[in-house]
Amino acid sequence: MMKKLLALSVLCFAAHAQAQAPAPAQPAPASAAKKELVKKLLQLQQANFDALSRSIVERPAVQLMQAAGQALQSQVPADKREATGKQIETDVKKFVDDSATVLRERTAKLVPTTFGVGLEEKFTEDELKQFISWTESPTNKKFQQVLPEIQTGFMQKLVAETSPLLDPKFQALQQKVRATLTAAVGAAPAAGSASAPAKAGGK
Repeated sequence: MMKKLLALSVLCFAAHAQAQAPAPAQPAPASAAKKELVKKLLQLQQANFDALSRSIVERPAVQLMQAAGQALQSQVPADKREATGKQIETDVKKFVDDSATVLRERTAKLVPTTFGVGLEEKFTEDELKQFISWTESPTNKKFQQVLPEIQTGFMQKLVAETSPLLDPKFQALQQKVRATLTAAVGAAPAAGSASAPAKAGGK
């Protein structure tokens, strides 16, 4: 993911600098050797592209599961919650898997014409070779292996240190939302009853 972000940053910076300068002549077509280097680099980054495309559909699915969980607790009878929850989980998982397949196929078609073209235009053959060499290096492979463990430790530490600061604020927000909902529910009948005399007085 960091490698992908680095490549994106470089591309965006180059595009911004290009926009500030007079329009240059059309770049010469990439050589066959450069196209092969770009193709290899994109293949090495395929797992990152797949993860990115899957996250697009997983994010709303997680939100849906959270909303469904709340509805299960508040609206579904206790004796039906487990079966209903399993059914919802099955349906959501199928949606994610099916949608991820569609996104993965579309990603495979778009990557060469977007990332691929950008890499061809912005990087030299020597730079692409260096990028590939780093991607395939034992150091990078080790980095990718230990990164999840490091990230987990960081997130645990971050949550532990910020929870005392954020939990009271979140609890206050929950209470405020409850109060707002309660006031709205309580105000609805009052508004209706107030409208009747107004109509009567107008006759």
